[in-house]
Amino acid sequence: MELRRFVRGNVEWSRLEAIARDLAERYGPGEARVRFLEADNWLSTPFVLEVGDDEYFVKVISRQNSLVHALFTTGRNLGAFTSGTEGFFEHFGTPYQMAQHELEATERMREVGLNAPEPVEALEMDGLGVLVLEYLPAFRPLDELDVADARDLAPELFRALNVMHEHGLAHGDLRAENVLVLDGEIYLIDATNVRGAGEDEEEGPTASKHAGEDARRYDLACGLAALEPLVGAPAAVEAALSAYPMADLLDALEYLDFVRVRPDHDFDGPALKGEIEKRADADEGPPAAP
Repeated sequence: MELRRFVRGNVEWSRLEAIARDLAERYGPGEARVRFLEADNWLSTPFVLEVGDDEYFVKVISRQNSLVHALFTTGRNLGAFTSGTEGFFEHFGTPYQMAQHELEATERMREVGLNAPEPVEALEMDGLGVLVLEYLPAFRPLDELDVADARDLAPELFRALNVMHEHGLAHGDLRAENVLVLDGEIYLIDATNVRGAGEDEEEGPTASKHAGEDARRYDLACGLAALEPLVGAPAAVEAALSAYPMADLLDALEYLDFVRVRPDHDFDGPALKGEIEKRADADEGPPAAP
């Protein structure tokens, strides 16, 4: 059995069937059908619910999913600590709280003008967290684009990320699989950390300004890591520079090694570091004559 499948666990079919039936009655009338997705997801069981002419994307979050999220969050924060920065990932105690947070994250991204699936609702059903979003038909994940299309859209990814950051938000889990392309436009999904840097301390670990800055630097490192395998280090850095100053890319350098240890990122860290440093040296120009 694959490690991902084992760790994620399986929600019993009878419970999934009951959830699908209850949602179909909630969103009916019309014939209801369920279509499961081939998705590598540690933290939920996703499926598409068709009710009449409408389609909904449903994520079912179990207690085991919540436990795995807690373990991932602890590991990521430990990695941040070893990098000399605060931990800025937050965990939500129950499956419903995880679903509610992602719903709020999606709403917030749409509020600031970003493309994201339309949020429907978050529910607690049979001890499970249930998140319901608009289903985006005929989308392609960023990592399934050809090189030319990925290169064309790379600046748009960093512009979208910069919009989040300008509004005091951070994504927290930016990977190619979480960037969807529909009709030539980028949609962001699966944000895990969108709290702003100026919120009250009890509201979450991004409350301090320092933690908020670290989260945004981490996002930028993840964006570079997601694009490098698709378009190469020079194009990834050039795209990032279309939305961020060189100083921000230099700040993100310290997070590239941290991102490399994640099992869901596979990129050439030395190439990215070398390209950023080369561009920084070129921007500084030759030393002044004595």
